[in-house]
Amino acid sequence: MDMNVDKPLVNRVANSGLITINLEDFFPKGECIEFDLKDYLFMELILKEKDFRASLKEHDWSKYEGKHLLVHCSTDAIIPMWAYMLVAAYASPFTTSVFQGNKDEFIKLAYASALGKIDYAQYEDKRIVIKGCSNQPVPPFAYTLLTQNLRSVAKSIMFGEPCSTVPVYKKPRIAKK
Repeated sequence: MDMNVDKPLVNRVANSGLITINLEDFFPKGECIEFDLKDYLFMELILKEKDFRASLKEHDWSKYEGKHLLVHCSTDAIIPMWAYMLVAAYASPFTTSVFQGNKDEFIKLAYASALGKIDYAQYEDKRIVIKGCSNQPVPPFAYTLLTQNLRSVAKSIMFGEPCSTVPVYKKPRIAKK
C-alpha cells in the first residue's frame, strides 16, 4: 500500500533557497576572428612599415563588422607595439572589439571584466551553486575568480547542479558567547 498517493509532489530543489550562477551567461557574445600579422611580414619575419601601412590601408575592414578581432603573430617575429595599435586604429570602426592575443586570452579577459562588474553583496549569506555543465568552453579561471569573489560573502559555495553538488566552501559558524 502506497501512503504517498495523496501527497503532492514537492520540488525540494526549487524550495531550497539555492542561487544558481551559470558562468556560461558571461561568455563573450559574438564571433571571434583572428588577424595574423604573419601575413603582413616580409618573409614572415620582418615588418616593413611602408608596406605594412599600405596593406592595412587597402584591407577590407568591413568583413569584421560586429566581430571580435584577435590580433596576433603566429611566427617568432619581433612586432613593434605600434603595429598592433595601427591594426586597432583601422579595425575599431567596424569591430565589436580589438584584442591583442589569442582566443583563450580574450575569453579570460572578458570573464575577468564581466565578473568584476558583479555586485557580490547581493549574495551575502546565500547558498550558491556554480553551475557545472555548459555548452561554451568556460575557462577554469572563471570558476576560480568567481569562487574567490563569492567566498567573502556567501554562506556556502557548491559546484554542479542543484540536485547534485560538490561542496566547495562553507562559512564557518561563529560560536555564540
